[in-house]
Amino acid sequence: MATLVANLARARVLLARNIAERGLPAARQAVPVRTKITNAAGALLPEPYNIRFGLAKVVAVMVPFIYVGATMSREGAAFLEENDIFVPDDDDDD
Repeated sequence: MATLVANLARARVLLARNIAERGLPAARQAVPVRTKITNAAGALLPEPYNIRFGLAKVVAVMVPFIYVGATMSREGAAFLEENDIFVPDDDDDD
């Protein structure tokens, strides 16, 4: 098991090195976050920190900002129409 995990880690590092040699932008490179997965005795290290409630956090941020954006758009359109800056014509529908 330890050799399989070590081989996977080695393959990941080789992939990152391969991508780096091709000159892709740094933002798109596959850089391993954690290269060491076993200790000197061969035992697996504990799992890395996991972000909990990831989807809930995304929803908690997206919903209010989408609502605020929609409200700003609605108020902006009402302002433009009220001040006769942009008023759609009924004749354009023909």
